[in-house]
Amino acid sequence: MAFSPWLIFILSAVIIVFAANKLAEYGDVIAVRTNLGGLVVGTIFLAAATSLPELLTSISAFQVGAPDLAAGNLFGSNMVNIVLLALIDLVNYQVPLMRRMAVSHTMTAVLASLLMLLAVIFIIADFPASIGWVGLDSAVIIAVYFGGMWLFQQENKLQAGSSPTTVIPVEDGFPTLRSGIIGFLLASLLLVLVVPQLVVASTNIATMTGLGDGFFGTTILSLVTSLPELLAALAAVRIGAFDLAVGNLFGSSIFNMLGLGVADFFYTDGRFLGAIDPNFALVGLLALLLTNMALLANLARIERKILFIELDSLVIIIFYLAGMYMLFLKGG
Repeated sequence: MAFSPWLIFILSAVIIVFAANKLAEYGDVIAVRTNLGGLVVGTIFLAAATSLPELLTSISAFQVGAPDLAAGNLFGSNMVNIVLLALIDLVNYQVPLMRRMAVSHTMTAVLASLLMLLAVIFIIADFPASIGWVGLDSAVIIAVYFGGMWLFQQENKLQAGSSPTTVIPVEDGFPTLRSGIIGFLLASLLLVLVVPQLVVASTNIATMTGLGDGFFGTTILSLVTSLPELLAALAAVRIGAFDLAVGNLFGSSIFNMLGLGVADFFYTDGRFLGAIDPNFALVGLLALLLTNMALLANLARIERKILFIELDSLVIIIFYLAGMYMLFLKGG
């Protein structure tokens, strides 16, 4: 009995929502038990786990011969991550999230911008050098990612050494570190199992509706695969872990660009970045624009409100919608 693609799509999305909540819950356990804090756990561990759908979706897209679907998903998810940050800021208007988040997140945002800029340059330049079937441009992106993560960890150690060590109080009955790690891994595994079903259903829906792979990946599929980031961030905000929430969204954008490089290992028809339609440079530039708008909102600490509405968040959402309309006019 064949199930409707829409039914599979909805069921997959529900399971992803469940897994995302668990990722945020167990990510907070790891942050408290290791005393690493939400900044590190959100930027590295939680961001990597909640970004698994994007990476797995891109790899699955290769199996159906749709590299543009993969690229649209990764670049589109970076746009969605910033819009999610803006939406959470609007919903959580009592606490202006962008102005409350640690200035340390600026390093994460700058690294995300650098990686996106490199990806855009490589797509436009169509640099032909490769190592085997993997493009040298993808290797550069991967190297910059790990170099940036090393700098991030060193900066975090420096800040920890220059300030008194604070021990986060743990309530009775709080899960152990072992429980947190096991739960985190199981929730991540659940995403790994569900995402391929989501990709198949999404591809079928794209065919049924007549949407192109690129535009579908940039809009609908990127929204769906970003559900873990949204739910994990909302769950983190509910428990007051603002650095965990922001670190997850910015860190997810960084991990998506790592995914762009790692996906090249699974694209055996040549260089992945070379197979991407150059029009996707526009999607990358839009994601870069939104990221820098969020970075500016973080650095400028003066209040910018109309009634209870944060102007920064509102402008980011408007620019996102305008960008989507622009892509629609260009045919995705």
